[in-house]
Amino acid sequence: MFNNYSFGKKNRLSKIVMEDGKALMLAIDHGYFMGAAHGMEMPKVQVEKLIPHIDSLMLSPGILTSQIDSDFKKGIVLRASGGNTILESDIDNEGLILSAKNAIKLNASAIAVSIFVGAEHSHQTILNLTDAINDAMEYDLPVLGVTAVGKALKDKKEKRYLTHASRLAAELGADIVKTYYCEGFEEVVKKTTVPIIVAGGPKLDSYKDVLELCYNSIQCGAIGVDMGRNIWQSDYPEAITAGVAHIIHKNSSVKEALQLVESMCNDKTKRKEYFEVTEEDIENSKVH
Repeated sequence: MFNNYSFGKKNRLSKIVMEDGKALMLAIDHGYFMGAAHGMEMPKVQVEKLIPHIDSLMLSPGILTSQIDSDFKKGIVLRASGGNTILESDIDNEGLILSAKNAIKLNASAIAVSIFVGAEHSHQTILNLTDAINDAMEYDLPVLGVTAVGKALKDKKEKRYLTHASRLAAELGADIVKTYYCEGFEEVVKKTTVPIIVAGGPKLDSYKDVLELCYNSIQCGAIGVDMGRNIWQSDYPEAITAGVAHIIHKNSSVKEALQLVESMCNDKTKRKEYFEVTEEDIENSKVH
């Protein structure tokens, strides 16, 4: 998959993509534009039991240094673009917030940069990605290109748009593209010239829906998923993480994975609410 890369880049990517060619990334970087998102108010506590089931974490630099133990052995994908919040009209007005050099100092396996193709600030976000890629080349640091949508583009999760945005990220030099699943997703995968990881997106209605998203993504050619809210906002985060891991790494069916999830749901594994949650908190966490 990455045979033509240097040793350093291949070594870093091996922390994200396992020997079977698959990847389970846990996204907890939402706070960079959401603040203390519902379900991830206390990252250290809320991530601890999920780590054994995942391959890598996608997170912001500050959460890495303040909430993750220094003996963490899994892959680290650092959020490198940002600069806007859900308090603004949209979240697409981003710049680069982390250099490749500083990412290396933090032992990053890769950095992640979002592009909002077709949004008001599309041009700037595309240049953010190219700047990050050029910077990362000096250190053989992999770059994850994220096809984000925000509010203005929330209806763009369809084949034509996602193919365009994903291929654009690959053309600019992203090593992996993170995008959304859609009808006809096989075409998105085939026309994107680098591996694809599928975004989990806002919380789905059921565990079956989450597992079907993962299963269908893999069947259509994605190498894995990057899930956040569908894991840490669920009632049983550890159980659904284990179920997703079984689909990705053990080729389980949705039925088999769902049976595993249900077998792990009990009082000990139920997610705790540490703070009062308002309707506004829940709505804010649904931003794409």
